[in-house]
Formats: sequence, C-alpha cells, structure tokens
Amino acid sequence: MNEPTTIQDRINTSYAGLSDKLQIAAKFAAKNPVDIATRSLRSVAASTGVSPATFSRLARALGYADYEQMRQDGRETVERKMAPFSERAHALRLATSEQGSSTVLHRQATACISNIENLHNNIDPDRLNAAVQCLHDARTVLLIGAMGSAGIIDYFGYMAQWFKGNWKTVGRNGTELSPSLSRLGSDDVVFALAKAPYARRTIAALKTAREAGATTVVITDSRTSPALQFSNHSFVVSTESPQFFSSYAATLVLMETIISLLLARAGSEAEGAIRAAEVQINQLGENWIP
Repeated sequence: MNEPTTIQDRINTSYAGLSDKLQIAAKFAAKNPVDIATRSLRSVAASTGVSPATFSRLARALGYADYEQMRQDGRETVERKMAPFSERAHALRLATSEQGSSTVLHRQATACISNIENLHNNIDPDRLNAAVQCLHDARTVLLIGAMGSAGIIDYFGYMAQWFKGNWKTVGRNGTELSPSLSRLGSDDVVFALAKAPYARRTIAALKTAREAGATTVVITDSRTSPALQFSNHSFVVSTESPQFFSSYAATLVLMETIISLLLARAGSEAEGAIRAAEVQINQLGENWIP
C-alpha cells in the first residue's frame, strides 16, 4: 500500500480525524503551501491564531517526524506545483530524455496507483451512496467541466446516457450553460468536476445552482478548492503525477464506480434502455463490422 506523497495528500487523508485546532492548521497548510515552505514556524503560527506547537502536532499527525520535515516536503511540492505548465513540461522533457521508457512508465503508473489507493482507502461509502442516490432521484442532471476536465465530463455523460435520458453536458460554453442553469430547481442536480487551475465558469455555475435550490455534487482535488463552498456532496481526489498536468486516473475510477452504482439502482429498466440503444446503433450502422 502506497502512503500519501504530499502535504495535500496527507491532509486529504487525515483531515476528518483531526482536532478543531489541528484542522485550522491543516486548512492553512493546504491553502498556503508557499508560507509553509518559506516562512518560519513562529511566523506561520502568528498568521493563524494557533500556537507553533499546534503546527508541530499537525506535522506528526500527518506522519512527518517533525515540522521541519513537513516544511521540506512543502518546498518540494511548491517547486513542483507552482511552476507554469510550460516550465513543468520543460523539466519533464529533460528528465524523460535521460530515462528509458520503462522508467517513465513506472513513475507514471506508480503515481496513478497511489492516487487510486488513496481513493480506495479513504472514500466514505455512506457519502458515496448519498451522492449516487441524489443523482438517481434527480429530475435532470447537468454535467459541468471546463478546460482539462471537459473531456472527462464528456466521458462520464456518455456512460450515463446509455440508460439515463435526463443527463446533459452543458459546461463547454456560456451559450448552452446559461439557459440550462436558468431552469434549475430543487429537483435538479449539478455535477461538476473542478481541478486546479480552477475554471471560473465551473465555480460560477455551482454558485448559481445552489442559489436556485439545486443539489450539487463536486469532484475536486483539494480541500481548499473554491468549488467546495458550493457543494452539497463532495469528493477530494488525489491528482499527483510526474506529468506536467494533473492525473485524472483516480477520478475516472470514482466516476466509473458511480455509473455502476447508478446502473444497479436503475435495475431492469436500465438494461432495457441499453438494449434499445444497441438496436438503434446497429440500425444506423455506427459500429464497424469486419
């Protein structure tokens, strides 16, 4: 079993079990990695209203030997994450040119496996079932994902539409999104995928959905994500990767799990819908036949 690899991963894994004071320190550490990496312990503590000893206890609660080890981890995380995509791509290209393809594959696979194990070990089944039930009961479900999340949301919607006719992907442009949001009510659900860098359109859509009384389900990558303040049901999923962009591997596992649970709830009616879709696809000649 792989251990969490960054401060953010460790906080995501341990947050619910921390005391109130440790949660205050953890929120600060997650939201201000540069401060953790560059400022003294006394200075960081003064900014939060909790004692330096609280941050030292947080470090040990997260599995570090002491605060200095957590701080060093923070420095490495900042160096890796704060750089623009272009700089990360440059570093990746140089590193990859010095490694064999098997090494590159191993590093990528190891990161993805760690993310998936974190998801598997820390997902709350009751929270997952509650979110799935909302999606099952909804009058309509709007799917929103922009920038790097757009294609992943398209795939999620494609799977659901085999047996859910009331799901619609709307986040790609404002022309389609605005009228869809204007029709939301308390029987509707907005499902959003929000990964850093966070798309302004996604956060604004979640805010509008909550104001309209709709239920919101969010998958994001950090407990400091701006999407969480507008979520009824939320899942923080690790995205660590040696790539220049975030990994969606664990997110896909969660989405495919949600589809499986929805299918089980829909029962034989879903099977009939899928069978009818298959017949229509054959009639249209969409599949290549050798």
